[in-house]
Amino acid sequence: MKKGLIAVLSAGLLFSSAYQAAAANEPGTKAQKLVLHENDKTVTSQVEVTRSKENAVPSFISGKLSKGTYLSKKEILAFLDSNKQLFPFEASKHLTLVKQEKDDLGMTHYVFNQSINGVPIDGATFIVHTDKQGKITAINGDVHSNLPKNFKATKKLTKANAIKAAWKHIGEQPKKENLKPLAFKGAKISDTVEKSKLVMFKDGDKFKLAYRVALQFIDPYPANWQVYVDAANGDVLKSFNAVNNDGPTTGSGYGVLGDSKTLNTYLSAGYYYLFDTTKPMNGVIETYTAQNGSSLPGAYSVDSNNAWTSSSQGADVDANYYAGKVYDYYLNTHGRNSFDNAGASISSTVHYSYKYNNAFWNGSQMVYGDGDGVQFRPLSGALDVVAHELTHAVTERTAGLNYSYQSGALNESMSDVFGYFLDPNDWLMGEDVYTPGTAGDGLRSLSNPKLYGQPDNMSGYVNTSSDNGGVHTNSGIPNKAAYNTITAIGKAKAEKIYYRALTRYMTPTTNFSGARAALLSATADLYGSTSAEYTAVKTAWTNVGVN
Repeated sequence: MKKGLIAVLSAGLLFSSAYQAAAANEPGTKAQKLVLHENDKTVTSQVEVTRSKENAVPSFISGKLSKGTYLSKKEILAFLDSNKQLFPFEASKHLTLVKQEKDDLGMTHYVFNQSINGVPIDGATFIVHTDKQGKITAINGDVHSNLPKNFKATKKLTKANAIKAAWKHIGEQPKKENLKPLAFKGAKISDTVEKSKLVMFKDGDKFKLAYRVALQFIDPYPANWQVYVDAANGDVLKSFNAVNNDGPTTGSGYGVLGDSKTLNTYLSAGYYYLFDTTKPMNGVIETYTAQNGSSLPGAYSVDSNNAWTSSSQGADVDANYYAGKVYDYYLNTHGRNSFDNAGASISSTVHYSYKYNNAFWNGSQMVYGDGDGVQFRPLSGALDVVAHELTHAVTERTAGLNYSYQSGALNESMSDVFGYFLDPNDWLMGEDVYTPGTAGDGLRSLSNPKLYGQPDNMSGYVNTSSDNGGVHTNSGIPNKAAYNTITAIGKAKAEKIYYRALTRYMTPTTNFSGARAALLSATADLYGSTSAEYTAVKTAWTNVGVN
């Protein structure tokens, strides 16, 4: 590594509080000159800097950020410490390396959590990207400035008591069933899931030590509650239900639409199960039925002669078959082995509740209702719906996009976009299962979001606190940008760009401007920053009012 690197923006503006105030008032992406001093030499590079409106600290910088090479965590931290005018905190003290990955382009991605006293700040992900030689090409994430110098926190609450406080806060604790798993490879039946970890939670202008408690269950309603409990006194600081409630689905021996499908099943004790063990994964693809009840995951879908031809089995067939299709897509197109990239089991439950008009990923598995026959058919019958729900799982394990406001709308949009990549015959979402009595319509449209009440430009952005900040409404804006991109450069290039942006550049708090920057960085990695593809992606977002 070349020592003595000092980086400043032109005119030294980052050194002044006036600059920081101006930056905070000028969100979006701006082209700027970055002056690098290395071994008594000065190099000026043109870069793009993205800032959020809430924070003067850049959330995304892309371009030639270094002339020297940085090949280890220690060297990366030293670079950041020499550039405190960009990121005003001590990196070696406040950044904890989560993972270091080299991708198929030879680039290395250093993923950090910003931390205080070794405890991660919730949602504060910070990523440094280097090229094959180790030169820094991008830095992104949402981190905090003005960290406390002498933070002292008392942890009086135990993890068990934090979980109890979370249950008390939400007012529901589902019954736990004493279910026994079947005795063959990979068979399992999940129960209510309780998770808890210590984080630093920013409460106004102050940081507090808190437990982030996750409560996942299906009865009496689908839930993936995230509850922040003060570790000092047990007060609940924040809570929200992050279950991804949306989507239609269809399935088929014979599927929901009556089409014939070849199934990978499992024979055990004289019965056949929708239990696919043929994929190169550690787990399996498995399908359960809730039998119109609300207990999850329910009982395995089973048949006596391996001919799944009853009309009541269509949802079961499609759920298993389409889950396999989505698995194959991610593996063959992106080299991703299941949603966690470690070959995890993909579990689905069909026939949930009675005339239930929804489908969702609850943090552990996919769940599909049968619909009421008017608004929806059985929701597992649509490939794009199954792809949508499984992409929520991929997002959860990669970018971790927060399920609220712009990051939540982006979460929904990424699922819609990958739904299209799996089912590219039209621009509609869920058309195979939505309103069976009406031909040609769908839940949403990527090409014409306004057709279903969504905005297609920032000029129509809906400011609301309902639906977690309008996640199912404002997703129309990034959906339209995706449509613009795909029609300009084609599906094959677009899907590689979108996957790389989601898995390498986006973070929990990425907003629309950050998504644009992430997609442009991914495009530059794949095709170059002077390519027609780069220009097309930039234009796609400019045309929906995002700069």
